[in-house]
Amino acid sequence: MRWLIILLSLVFLMACSTPQLRPQAQAVANTHPAASQAGLDILNQGGNAFDAAVAVSAALAVVEPFGSGLGGGGFWLLHRASDGRQVMIDGREVAPGAAQRDMYLDPVTGQANKVASVNGALAAGIPGLPAALVHLSEQYGELSLADSLRPAIRLAKNGFLVNEHYRRLARFRLPVLASSEPARSIFLREGLVPELGTRISQQDLATSLESLARDGFSGFYRGELADKLVSGVQQAGGIWDKQDLANYRVKEREPVVIDYNGMRVISAALPSSGGLVLSIALNILEQYDLAAMDEATRVHLVVEAMRRAYQARAQYMGDADFVSVPTEKLSHKSYARALAENLNLKAAMPSQQLTGLNASEGHDTTHFSVLDKAGNRVAATLSINYPFGSGFVPPGTGVLLNDEMDDFSIKPGTPNVYGLVGGLANAIQPNKRMLSSMSPTFIETDGSVGLLGTPGGSRIISMLLLAILEAEKGAQASSWVALPRYHHQYLPDVVQHEPEALSDELKAELTAKGHKLESVGRTYGNMHAILWDKKNGRVTAASDPRGRGMALVE
Repeated sequence: MRWLIILLSLVFLMACSTPQLRPQAQAVANTHPAASQAGLDILNQGGNAFDAAVAVSAALAVVEPFGSGLGGGGFWLLHRASDGRQVMIDGREVAPGAAQRDMYLDPVTGQANKVASVNGALAAGIPGLPAALVHLSEQYGELSLADSLRPAIRLAKNGFLVNEHYRRLARFRLPVLASSEPARSIFLREGLVPELGTRISQQDLATSLESLARDGFSGFYRGELADKLVSGVQQAGGIWDKQDLANYRVKEREPVVIDYNGMRVISAALPSSGGLVLSIALNILEQYDLAAMDEATRVHLVVEAMRRAYQARAQYMGDADFVSVPTEKLSHKSYARALAENLNLKAAMPSQQLTGLNASEGHDTTHFSVLDKAGNRVAATLSINYPFGSGFVPPGTGVLLNDEMDDFSIKPGTPNVYGLVGGLANAIQPNKRMLSSMSPTFIETDGSVGLLGTPGGSRIISMLLLAILEAEKGAQASSWVALPRYHHQYLPDVVQHEPEALSDELKAELTAKGHKLESVGRTYGNMHAILWDKKNGRVTAASDPRGRGMALVE
């Protein structure tokens, strides 16, 4: 026995002395070069990946006002190298305390008022992004919050140059931006879309960021800035009050962990539907040998898995702090086996034949990934929902507010702006978080670690599913972000696809199986990924060729 104890002690000491695997480089990949540089600057100043995540989040709030901002929210998926802790930081918006289930329904006809849930102050949930930045910095960072916010403050003061992508989205949301005087003065020029190369400076936003840097949570959710936010919202017909802001709290959630063909996929938990939807789809696909299938059968199978996973989203999913969601059942492989029982490899299953609801998110989000040299990592997806959110800026704040209230099921079976339907599980309740598709994700194997995510509204999860299947083949990050995309979300019952994603022959074969195909008319998504090869320490990063992002490895 004594020798056994000595032997075990030696094994323990050897394990402790084994050097921890570390990446040979640090990397930042996201949708805007200025935000990538902000993250890299913070890493080079001695910050860790979590400090860099604060810097990138804040910088994106400045230079991509159409995708995210202090007036929005997001999810940050973290891995801490020192102890292996993996956690999702939930900075999702919440419904105001005065919110009501039927607040967007016409009192006479009972029909949904889609304008009120998308445009203006009444469409805005209570922001979570500022609180999440404070939480990330205080609980996980090495630098001060003020240090990590400095690049964003500088960008807000100095301004950024309008590109064609900005002009296209501003044109799309021109009427609502023009209807808010502060938004009009910041994001437009004489009520029109700014010319290419116009410099957009945001002095009020810089002041708001400085308040957050100086006073942390209280700098945004209490005091002078909070008073301006609430006053502006109320004067414009919104229902916020000061207590809504003061009561906001970040939540730490256990991520969804999926075992798929020897890979570990770690993704976002409720109120993100991403992890559970990916779990259902991957558990269905694991029952088949995809590599042995011809292309048409494989695409058909993936579409049928998407159909069933999104149907479960519509029927069951919502904020688990408010409603009972059968997460264990939904993520169990036996549930996927039951869903696959009526899956026909030769014919599509019409969505209306699935049990559940009967009913007849694009570039308006953003994503980034960060890896530091210690092996800490962050994948984060942020949003204000529709392009430029609600289009409303409370005077004197520079804070463009979200329109995330539309992500609730404002009436069961009624699609939101992305065509997603929902049931009572995602109905509006005071202080409840609305269901989301944002799905920052890690992929882990014995020899590698991947970080990925994308904007794209309802198509986020299907894009990640395709990227995970590509990673399973051993493909590099550059292939994950560039591969052609197709999508099915249960309702509407149609396979949406990029214009060149499917060959004419493949279209004909899918149509023969009963699928209705619809080209979305343009490419979509903006995925950003980092891949760390643990065998040799090599780090690579890639930004979606569809966008104008930048992946920096140093």
